[in-house]
Amino acid sequence: MVKRWKASSIVLSTLLVSSLTLGACGNSNNSDSGNTSKTSSSSPTADGKTEQLTVAFLGIGTMTDVQAVQDEISKITKEKINATVKLMPIDVSAWTQQTNLLLAGNEPLDLMVTSSFFNYSTQVAKNQLLPLDDLLEKYGQDMKNTMEPTIYNGTKINGKIYGVPSVRDTAADYGFIARKDLVDKYHIDLSKVKSYEDLEPIFKIIKDNEPGVNPLVQRSQTGTIANEMLTSRFDPLGEGLGVLPMDSGDLKIVNLFETQEYKDALSLARKWYKAGYIMQDAATTQEGNNALVKAGKAFGYFSNMKPGFESQEAGLNGYEMSAVRLTPPISQSTSATSFMLSIPKNTRDADRAMQLMNLLYTDKDVVNLLDNGIEGKHYVKDDQGQIKKPDGVESGWVFNQWEVGNNSLASVWEGTAPDIWDQMKAFNKAAKFSPALGFTFDANPVKTEIAAVTNVTNQYKVGLESGSLDPAVLPEFVSKLKAAGLDKIMAEKQKQLDAWAAANGK
Repeated sequence: MVKRWKASSIVLSTLLVSSLTLGACGNSNNSDSGNTSKTSSSSPTADGKTEQLTVAFLGIGTMTDVQAVQDEISKITKEKINATVKLMPIDVSAWTQQTNLLLAGNEPLDLMVTSSFFNYSTQVAKNQLLPLDDLLEKYGQDMKNTMEPTIYNGTKINGKIYGVPSVRDTAADYGFIARKDLVDKYHIDLSKVKSYEDLEPIFKIIKDNEPGVNPLVQRSQTGTIANEMLTSRFDPLGEGLGVLPMDSGDLKIVNLFETQEYKDALSLARKWYKAGYIMQDAATTQEGNNALVKAGKAFGYFSNMKPGFESQEAGLNGYEMSAVRLTPPISQSTSATSFMLSIPKNTRDADRAMQLMNLLYTDKDVVNLLDNGIEGKHYVKDDQGQIKKPDGVESGWVFNQWEVGNNSLASVWEGTAPDIWDQMKAFNKAAKFSPALGFTFDANPVKTEIAAVTNVTNQYKVGLESGSLDPAVLPEFVSKLKAAGLDKIMAEKQKQLDAWAAANGK
């Protein structure tokens, strides 16, 4: 389970960073002409014909046993909706190209993972996805009860639903996580830490007493020290070039790099860097946080978190981990649209496609087969009813269960709290929602400016946000950003956000 949960963090981070190169999506006005649902004239199960339904999804794990798993799922779906299932995993590196070809062609495709990172609103604007409202009312009324209403409705474009979010951690809280053995060794009470500034005495203890152990390391070149401290306060609205304060009452975009919060975060990072608390080659190292902790080179790091996060990271780091959470749960603009299921226009049978989607949110046996594979072959149950890999067997089925459907119905892996999904439901429900939840930015009108601005950020951002560069160069950084076109990018984003707000009654 640790590997499965970590996959979510890794892939989400990758998609956030690369969303522009993979194809930015926007909220273009669309027409429903030509986008009518291909519903059957009679009940889908009454005509006696067994339909094959193709499901396309990101194939990131080990999937050598696709045929065996789809055959087992098909036994259930044939009985319940008179349809068999064809699973179509597509590698993440080929996803955009292959799905573009599928949607532009006539090859039957019945369910597909969609995402704001992968042209969701562009697909809607091109009439490549069916509106789902009527189908959901007919066959999927229980699906809305599997998630927070704000998340369920957060995928709407011009008032219509074109994708249903997966049941996953749609919120995140933020804070610091560190090796428990060192926390215990120095009698560190993390419960007394109420702010990032409060961590400074702890960093000093580690620096003074643990030679070779960096008190604070970055997760990556994008997950910088300053960025991690600010993530809960601003919705990046995509790539972060023009952000929305989470407490915004007027949907007014601001330039992050000119905010006082950004200046304060840079100053704190610089102070820690000069004190030796931050890894000195943080701006250039290619070693990730987990590898550094595992090698004994790091005490801890900042991160977004969720229920069960400590257990997840312990499996990756080789040490028990302790964490302090410094923010409430936050749901940002892409929390609903990061991973959804949609029905493409070239479905063979929209009714049965929706019935299959419904099973992926309501049928425990179907969900467990897709998420975990076949019992006895891909997993076995322990005495407590949790599951684990069979001894001495390399599984041929590792599915990214955060990607599709209602994962709370799946069996829980050994090493994870048995009530993890009860915890997750409460966590998601407690989230503070961005006022822009559901908005996605179409970068195409300013792609030239984004390329130029990105060249500037590549020169300054990591150095400043890791503490390696003196914040005195911030005015120079901002000046070059504006010269490269940042103001034009922000104006376009504000225009799209205003249109989105008007269309969605905000």
